[in-house]
Amino acid sequence: QVQLVESGGGLVQPGGSLQLSCAASGRILSIHASAWYRQAPGKQRELVASITNSGRTNYADSVKGRFTISRDNVNNMMYLQMSSLSPEDTAVYYCNSNQGGIPYWGQGTQVTVSS
Repeated sequence: QVQLVESGGGLVQPGGSLQLSCAASGRILSIHASAWYRQAPGKQRELVASITNSGRTNYADSVKGRFTISRDNVNNMMYLQMSSLSPEDTAVYYCNSNQGGIPYWGQGTQVTVSS
């Protein structure tokens, strides 16, 4: 079993920045992919960014150039640095880890972008 806990969400003004963190614990494989997803009210959950254990990243077009995903394999942490936030980024953000073909999810952290 793998446990994922997100933190760092909150209320931020348009144009502001926020960093999300995801702490992983449990039986974590040395090779695994991780990702951030988000789900806005009334919408499907969507992939925001992903990263492999070697550091290869992928971003949704809507966040390219504004968000940066990173991970610390030693401490089993993953981050999402978000900048130039807009109200369209308002959503619950979820941490995801694919361990041997099994997806694990955190409980989510709310990000609200509003003036």
